Parts: sequence; C-alpha cells; structure tokens
Amino acid sequence: MKLKLFSLQLLIFSLLFSIQIFAQKSPLRIGIVGLTHTHVHGILGRTDDGTIQIVGIVEPNRELAMRYSKQYGFSMNLVYETMSEMFIAAKPEAVCAFGSIYEHLGVVDFFAPKGIHVMVEKPLAVSLDHAKKMESLANKYQIQLLTNYETTWYPSNQKIYALLKEGLIGDAKKIVVHDGHRGPKRIGISAEFFNWLTDPIQNGGGAIIDFGCYGTNLSTWLMGGKKPNSVTAITQQLQTENNPKVDDESIIILKYDNANSIIQGSWDWPIGRKDLEVYGLTGAIYADNKYQLRTRMAEGYDGFKEEISKLKDLDSPRNDPFAYLAAIVKKQISPAPYDLSSIENNMIVMEILDAAIRSAKTGKTIYLNK
Repeated sequence: MKLKLFSLQLLIFSLLFSIQIFAQKSPLRIGIVGLTHTHVHGILGRTDDGTIQIVGIVEPNRELAMRYSKQYGFSMNLVYETMSEMFIAAKPEAVCAFGSIYEHLGVVDFFAPKGIHVMVEKPLAVSLDHAKKMESLANKYQIQLLTNYETTWYPSNQKIYALLKEGLIGDAKKIVVHDGHRGPKRIGISAEFFNWLTDPIQNGGGAIIDFGCYGTNLSTWLMGGKKPNSVTAITQQLQTENNPKVDDESIIILKYDNANSIIQGSWDWPIGRKDLEVYGLTGAIYADNKYQLRTRMAEGYDGFKEEISKLKDLDSPRNDPFAYLAAIVKKQISPAPYDLSSIENNMIVMEILDAAIRSAKTGKTIYLNK
C-alpha cells in the first residue's frame, strides 16, 4: 500500500515538473492592446524566436487593423473590439499596451485583477495620479508592470552602467541626456499616432513627456534609485504651427546631493538623437548611439586619452523587450530593483515628470519629498 502511494506521489511530482518545464519552454501568450502607437511595429515586425506568441489584438479601428494585417500578415481573426472579448477568446498570459499614454491605466485596471501581466510603452502613465493607481493595482494583484523604453536595450547604455559600477571614472557627478527628433509633424508619423501624441490629455504633455522620460529613467537608474532633491524645468513652443496644444522643447535639471542631471527632450532637433553623457571624477563616458561608446580619461588640465568601442547587441533576453517580458513572467530572470523597466524606477520617473511640468508652468524649482 505504501509503495503504491509512493509511486502515485512520484507520478504526480513528475507530471507537475513536466508541466513546469513545458510552460517555461513554450512561448508566452501575449495580447496587444491598441495599434495607434507606432512602437507596435517593434512587436509586429520582430523575428519569431519562439519566446512569444501574439494570441489577440484589441483595436476598434478596423481600417488601421486591416492595414497592419496586410503589412505583417496576421489574421483579422486575432483582432477584437474590446479587452473583454480578447481576454475571453485569446487567454493571454501578458499584454502589451500600444495605445495612448492616457489609456495605460484602463489596461492595468482591466487585466491586473485577472492576474495578467502588463508592459506599457514609455512613460508609465499620463500623470502621477494615474501612476499611483497603476502601482496599487499591480501590488494588489501581484502582477508584473513593466515600462518599455527603446534605450533600455542599448548596449552602450548598459556598458556605461557597468563601467560606473567598476569605478572607471569614479562617482557620477554630472549626467547629460539628449533625446528627440524634428517633431511628430516633420518626421511624418501616422495620423492615428499624431492625434493623441500632440494632445495634452491623451499624452500628458509634449516633448517633456515624450522625450523627457528617457533621461529621467536613465538618471534614476544610474543614480541607484535615488530621488533628486529638486527639479527645475523649462518648456517652450518652437513649432506653434505644428504643436499648438503642447510644448515641443524641454530642459529638466535634477539636483542630487553630490551630482546633477540635465535632460534635454525636444521635438526640434535638426537630427534625431538618443545619446547619454556621464562625467565622473577622473573622466567621462559617452554613449553616442546604440552601439558606439567613447571613454575619455583626464590628463592634465584639458587633455584626455580617448578609447572608442563598437558594441554588439546584448545577449537574450536583455536585448529585446518582449523576450525580457517572457523571461520575467516565466521566472527565468528577476528584474533588479530600480532597473530601467521596473515599477520602482518608473514611479520615480513619474514623480520627476510631475514636478518638471509644475516647475515649467510656475517658473519655480520643485522640491521632492524623500
């Protein structure tokens, strides 16, 4: 009798173990919520590496869905009018939000109680109030709530972080971040994207939100999750004819105890850019773009020794947001505290952006509670 019981227990254990292994190796079932954010091309056009499977798409704009269906070859049978219809029919394990920033809260509010993990495009939320509600839902229902930034997957940025940890140039004393392009109208984004990106309600602002969030996210990460003591910001409207409702030029200054960060987010650069500079006690490191890194070690008053590195893509799953999401949901990796995609980092980002908007409106420095 005891032998039979032991054999049964062993069989159950083996089955459970096999199910667990199968679940880890099978692709993550992902639902897409919204197609109006053109970052959606990143998931629709990615090479199938077996890490994810798109099982449903929520998009009430049938014309837009059909346009992308023809471009990428997915069946319109995957497209649903509502989140409820997609959830019932497709049974996703996680969803990625590609609608307006204002809609992020609604996505989390619907899926979190169902235990479905969520990744949103940057920034986390349209406002600090929305962000707090999203954080509360994620904590209550114990889901992963990640924020995707293009710059998270840059090997140059990751190399800067590693070199700082190694102490190559000492502590970071000054961080300078530049992000932006010529502006939504001038670069010719789709009408569906343009309509909400330049709306102060749906996007929460203009360039200060769209591109100020990158430097805020990177600064928070490089400073180990520390909040700045104060936030000072200015915004301008340099293309009134193209962006009549929102700012298109922003500068945010973060003051820490022994360092500062200058974040320039603009829809008025002549050339698109996403670059990062970090200055320490003995030198400086520059991420000129995704792959090029320069280090300058100080020599004398104004001399330096420079090395230029050409980097390769990061190893999977840290080279791709969707492989990363799959690895986290399947508990193959764990995000570090204040990592670029983490809720801890991005709640600080939202607090800083909220202060920056208030500073720009009032002309005053905003001091943060620590």
